[in-house]
Amino acid sequence: MTDTHLAIFQGKQVRKAIHNKEWWFSVVDVVEALTDSDNPRDYWYKMKVRVKTEEGAELSTFCRRLKLIAPDGKMRGTDCANTESVLRLVQSIPSPKAEPFKRWLARVGYERIQEIEDPELATKRTRFLYKKFKNLKRENLRDHMDDLELIFSMLGEASTTRITQAKNTRGFKENKKVANEGGKIAGDARRALERKSGQKISTRRNYLKGFQRRKLISP
Repeated sequence: MTDTHLAIFQGKQVRKAIHNKEWWFSVVDVVEALTDSDNPRDYWYKMKVRVKTEEGAELSTFCRRLKLIAPDGKMRGTDCANTESVLRLVQSIPSPKAEPFKRWLARVGYERIQEIEDPELATKRTRFLYKKFKNLKRENLRDHMDDLELIFSMLGEASTTRITQAKNTRGFKENKKVANEGGKIAGDARRALERKSGQKISTRRNYLKGFQRRKLISP
């Protein structure tokens, strides 16, 4: 079954699905978003006829039939086009929304599939922000964390991975939720220790200037 995702353009829902590691968009949804037509399916049909007559091009060759969730809640075959093909279709639709739609498509159409399905995406983003917090650039973050910072970081990552495996999560929404759950486990544990010790665990200290790393655990 194809997982159906929703994107919003100026209040209009555009269904999309992942196929061959790229986004494919519902053509009738794109047509409706650009034209505000009351019958986008009919508009799409007439558009195919017009383009074939005027340009000798078969717009259907740019499309694939993928099963998406229909308004009645059932999975139905739907004409879909990838980002490149949608841009071609936009050229054939006279609409004042064409340029804003192209900019919108550039934002949502080129999201890498790895970022959608990667359950550790939130962890990677957090790691990037933490490097900025410690004023690090190319340096390995773990080399500039003391033992407690490492412990709580590993707890968050391990918790996220364990929950992901246990629930067999798939898709961006589910994995985002699991990443938040794993981060909360580590965050709650860190805050509990900070309350008991009266000391902050995360600090801006790094070891770029040769500071001795504080060891709390004997090798």
